[in-house]
Amino acid sequence: MIAVKQLSSKSKQGNREFINEIGLISALQHPCLIKLYGCCVEGDQLFLVYEYLENNSLAHALFGKSLIYMLNLDLYFISHCNFILTKYFHFFVICKGSEELSLKLNWPTRQKICIGIARGLAFLHEESRLEIVHRDIKATNVLLDKELNPKISDFGLAKLDEEDNTHISTRIAGT
Repeated sequence: MIAVKQLSSKSKQGNREFINEIGLISALQHPCLIKLYGCCVEGDQLFLVYEYLENNSLAHALFGKSLIYMLNLDLYFISHCNFILTKYFHFFVICKGSEELSLKLNWPTRQKICIGIARGLAFLHEESRLEIVHRDIKATNVLLDKELNPKISDFGLAKLDEEDNTHISTRIAGT
């Protein structure tokens, strides 16, 4: 199983995020970062191919499926067996209460997720050969594998942190 993310090629931001994500995440490997397997440009379509993580996002785990379906309209999942695309549209929102659809995360699991996110950020900021600032950490950009290990995703807004940079930016970058 893999996950495929389609970016908007009609906007400059979509093209910029596509190139940024390929350049940054393809150069990095860490257990707390999502693996980028490849990319595809076909006509005006831009696709990024990632590892598939069984438990979706931290937002899904905390708040339920209905939120994630509305937020991730551009996420496709492809089965490696039959290559059938299924797109999540907003009309897939399930009407049951989100409590029934969210994962039950006990406190030790929540602590493990927080520590994993911190390890991923520490790697990006201090341990990798490229010092990277993610700039869009949020529950929808933290994905969970089958053992509920977190992996930081969506590096479209990430930025290289230059060593000589003493300027502090207060510009809003993420959501």
